[in-house]
Amino acid sequence: MNTNETYQGENSRRDFVKKSIIGTAALSVGGILPGFSAKSYGRILGANEKVKVGVMGVNSRGLALSSNFALQPNCEVVTICDVDSRAAEKCITTVTGIQQSKPANQPDFRKALEDKDMDALVIAAPDHWHAPAAILASKAGKHVYLEKPCSHNPHEGELLVAVAAKHKNVIQMGNQRRSWPNVKLAIQDIKNGAIGRPYFAKGWYTNNRATIGVGKTVAVPAWLNYDLWQGPAPRRAYKDNVIHYNWHWFWHWGTGEALNNGTHMLDLMRWGLDVTYPNKVTSLGGRYRYKDDWEAPDTQVINLTFNNNTAMTWEGRSCNGRTVEGSDVGVTFYGETGSLQYGGGNAYKIFDLDNKLVKEVKNDLPIDPRNKMNPSQVLDATHLQNFVEAIKKDTPLASGIVGGHQSTLLCQLGNIALRSGDALDIDPTNGHILNNKAAARFWQREYEKGWEPTL
Repeated sequence: MNTNETYQGENSRRDFVKKSIIGTAALSVGGILPGFSAKSYGRILGANEKVKVGVMGVNSRGLALSSNFALQPNCEVVTICDVDSRAAEKCITTVTGIQQSKPANQPDFRKALEDKDMDALVIAAPDHWHAPAAILASKAGKHVYLEKPCSHNPHEGELLVAVAAKHKNVIQMGNQRRSWPNVKLAIQDIKNGAIGRPYFAKGWYTNNRATIGVGKTVAVPAWLNYDLWQGPAPRRAYKDNVIHYNWHWFWHWGTGEALNNGTHMLDLMRWGLDVTYPNKVTSLGGRYRYKDDWEAPDTQVINLTFNNNTAMTWEGRSCNGRTVEGSDVGVTFYGETGSLQYGGGNAYKIFDLDNKLVKEVKNDLPIDPRNKMNPSQVLDATHLQNFVEAIKKDTPLASGIVGGHQSTLLCQLGNIALRSGDALDIDPTNGHILNNKAAARFWQREYEKGWEPTL
């Protein structure tokens, strides 16, 4: 594993907390988060047995994460934040039944960040909120568990890396396979030479998503704070086919299937091939299956090459569920002496060059990769525990924000290549697009005035 995959910063979490106690200057978070002082967050976590977390965005994946954190004996969910009052109430009821203590209902996560007793913020809101919310939480002295993708655009990913370096807090991205035991074993087998030098990886995701139709502009429902839901995104009228989930397919808020599900497999391919930034990226695809409001491609192929003479490709089919290698989602690594096939769960197979099975590692835990809320609760707990141990004991993160940004960027560059219609030449030292103004305009987005994320 590259050294930049581990917990960033030489200062420990205890140094980070100590500096927060000593510091006299207020932490500046711009005009969005209400003011507070560093002293008000000067509390040593080691004095408490449990890590106290708040969860932002609990309609689907956030409900699963809330439940899973509540199940952990060294955690307590203390606050639920959601702009949908129905989702918040459902989550509070669920969590209370698990941990036997009722979390607070605070619809505005910015106010929840003022709570000196909250140690960490779990972010499972829509993609356009991921980086801005994580940045505010970091500035407030909180640790962050951030669902993938870590950012809506490359500029935000770079901001996140800079914020983590500045504030020395723990930021874990939710590409949970980094912590699954047999997935770790598979990558270790690759690095130990089980298939010789790996030089190519193929990843995929398939589903049978239905049309989202053509939305109508209607009144905002009484249960929704639509202004806060939009947050940093420039304001648009409310339509009846966006919330919930379908925002994934609109560039204004979402990032398409490449970052919705492709992030996981591209991250594993990057891990197995031992690469960071590519030198060239191409992509083709489009919205083919239905004629509706869906903007992102429902069919896409992303190709990337790297300076160590390796390459990877990812195929996403949102509206045709024909499997690849018998699996809805997965990766195959190809090497000089064989191949390793991973089907998306906690199992894998190794084949020699004659397609003979030479090793099989099985898993007996149920996994449903098409379950968009909670595909693998038991296995995901290993990733949550890694996050908690990083906070309490400075344990290296399975998916720190530097590596999280690098993997997210692979997907973003694929989308940029598709949207710009160009093959992209990339600086392999930092992932930046070279000599392409048409593509470079997708590097960052416009923000609603006053909501811009900053260091």
